[in-house]
Amino acid sequence: MNFLVNLLLRLVLLAVGLVFFASVAVAVAVLWLAWSLRMGWARLTGRPVSPFIMGIDPRKGFEMYRRAQQREAEPSRTPRADATRAHAPQGHPLQVTDVEPREPGR
Repeated sequence: MNFLVNLLLRLVLLAVGLVFFASVAVAVAVLWLAWSLRMGWARLTGRPVSPFIMGIDPRKGFEMYRRAQQREAEPSRTPRADATRAHAPQGHPLQVTDVEPREPGR
């Protein structure tokens, strides 16, 4: 009985591995077909073939944070926002001072 369960488990794992391999192979084949059609159409119409690129530059990874710091350093168009920003402690969110809390149940 133990041998039968072991054999069945191995067959199931083999089938799962084969299905996974087949799905990866189909995905690669679809991408290759799409790239081939795109390249053929570009050559047929006389356009240059450009590669698929993701457009990620690792040197610009922290650019978003640098822009946010520059925005904080720039004065805003409203003097009230500048005054609130100047009195806020570093590392803490700005405190809202012009709102009065309501009593519960009202």
